[in-house]
Amino acid sequence: MSVFTPLERHELETFLAPYNLGRLRDFQGIAAGSENSNFFVSLEQGEFVLTLIERGPSADLPFFIELLDVLHDAGLPVPYALRTVSGEALRSLAEKPALLQPRLAGKHVQSANPHHCQEVGALLARIHLATRAQPLPRKSDRGLDWMLAEGPSLALQLPDEQLHLLRDALVEIQALKPRILALPQANLHADLFRDNVLFDGNHLAGVIDFYNACSGPMLYDLAIALNDWCSQEDGSLDSKRAQAMLGAYAALRPFTAAEAELWPAMLRIACVRFWLSRLIAVESFAGQEVLIHDPDEFQRRLAQRQHIELALPFAF
Repeated sequence: MSVFTPLERHELETFLAPYNLGRLRDFQGIAAGSENSNFFVSLEQGEFVLTLIERGPSADLPFFIELLDVLHDAGLPVPYALRTVSGEALRSLAEKPALLQPRLAGKHVQSANPHHCQEVGALLARIHLATRAQPLPRKSDRGLDWMLAEGPSLALQLPDEQLHLLRDALVEIQALKPRILALPQANLHADLFRDNVLFDGNHLAGVIDFYNACSGPMLYDLAIALNDWCSQEDGSLDSKRAQAMLGAYAALRPFTAAEAELWPAMLRIACVRFWLSRLIAVESFAGQEVLIHDPDEFQRRLAQRQHIELALPFAF
């Protein structure tokens, strides 16, 4: 189970009392997490999610709280930090920063179809439209600079074929970095995988886990989402799902010519980001009862992204 910090019932009851949400009925750890400790919490007045922040500087937490408030106010189906009766949103539990949020309806999709991808594309466009006029500033701790810093040493641990694949990708990132940073920007989810989206039937009911959110190029966020939602088992792209996602996104936010030119490279860069982070996780959490995703999944996807025939629709 990926709960890094277990909780006792009495300490949780003490923490929850200031929210005035009634008696604690039950709570349980959520096994799906890979970075933070998350718990389902059942109170007399409803169902909630408690998150203990295990990774990243606590100074960034006000950013996450403000971003989710902005998206919630824009009518998007996102969690947001509940306040205590005295107005506190960010608190401490078990010596960790802690947030209590409403539990959203729905469940994760295991096998995505074009309709799911269409819904995700539209939702991602709405997130970007809600923040592009005045993005809240936060540099990603898994951004281009991080890839260029961590990639070379990790490459040396790989078999020859994979080593060359990663080194070539890092050369491309270095060469394209100024053009990437000049692309249209907004606030990004930056981790919009299937396990961070909830569907209630065919309806997209919620988006969760914004702890990788940052400001940056909107195209990068789309590449991250598309690589997960539209990839087949061998790492290649499913054209019907990909076109559904891109079409729904472009209907709300048309692409620019610069974005169209960098789209193939952005798909590769999004693969590099998660290949590297998974390689680090395998090393960091070896032998621990922590959910670790397979790094080879993104190695296969990066290999498949060397030749991209999927163009952005309606670019101008």
